[in-house]
Amino acid sequence: MNNRNLSYWLCQIFGWGTWTVIGIMATFLSQGGVQFFPAGWIFRVIVNYVIFFVAIILLTHLLRAFIRKRGWLNLPMRKAAPRLLAASVLVGVCSSAQVLAVDAVTLRSMTNLAATLYLTINMIFACILWTVFYTVNIRARRTREMEATLREAQLRALEGQVNPHFLFNSLNTIRGMIVEDPRIAQDMVTRLANILRYSLQRDRTYTVPLEREIEVVADYLAIESIRFDDRLKVRMEIDPAAAGAEVPSMLVQTLVENAVKHGIGTRTGGGEIVIRAVIRNGALAMEIVNSGQLSAPAEGATQIGLANARERLRLLYGERATLRLENRDTSTVAAMVSIPA
Repeated sequence: MNNRNLSYWLCQIFGWGTWTVIGIMATFLSQGGVQFFPAGWIFRVIVNYVIFFVAIILLTHLLRAFIRKRGWLNLPMRKAAPRLLAASVLVGVCSSAQVLAVDAVTLRSMTNLAATLYLTINMIFACILWTVFYTVNIRARRTREMEATLREAQLRALEGQVNPHFLFNSLNTIRGMIVEDPRIAQDMVTRLANILRYSLQRDRTYTVPLEREIEVVADYLAIESIRFDDRLKVRMEIDPAAAGAEVPSMLVQTLVENAVKHGIGTRTGGGEIVIRAVIRNGALAMEIVNSGQLSAPAEGATQIGLANARERLRLLYGERATLRLENRDTSTVAAMVSIPA
């Protein structure tokens, strides 16, 4: 039995069990208490309610099976509601008839019209309440599942944006080195293969340890360092406590690529990239600092990398994660990320 079915049966037993206990107590209290009746009568009343408990669970379980077979919960509520209401009334009437029949046999009592109407209305109300609870629960669960599916599809689409974008830039760098220095081009292809292998082999949890991400970033920066020669300097300051923290895969690489393209790449003299990471106040705080200054985006620029990074953080962490870019001083720009540790 899976967790979903287990929860269903626990709710059935607890809900109708509570209803049964309340019914037993109400019966005794309405007659002045158990001290006024013989033990045999009390025993038969309890047996009747136990039979009711089993019967109502069976009836509502059959109602559930009927609802699922007919697919009523897939219909718009304006169409589903009348069907659900009619089925609930029918089950309530059947349950009332069961109670009256068992009472007539075991207690040999004839219930008057007023009591019969009260019992019937009471059971119809209970069955409608059951149907409402079941419908709301199923629709809420389906909404959660749909949101999770949509979230997964969005993450997959965003990952698909990251990899081709990175691959295109890297191949352009390698292409420029093939004629100039085949040996270096070979080394660059090896590093690019490492990055692509990482991208293809990472697990499907969307996050990876920071230390693994940094290894890929190091390969990427090695490729870019060859293109920039001595114009690109790299410094990493990763606190050991932060190395094992989980980060969205390819997030750091995306920010570093942005720093290279829009910072170092626009400066004749190149510059430096500093990657820092520490655990602070229960969160992973990262900084990618690069030489350069923020400026208005060029005409036609998509800024897809940063938009992608922000959207992935939002999907994975909601409001608990942040990504900000700002001019640190007159010569450096910092991308600051905070992720729950």
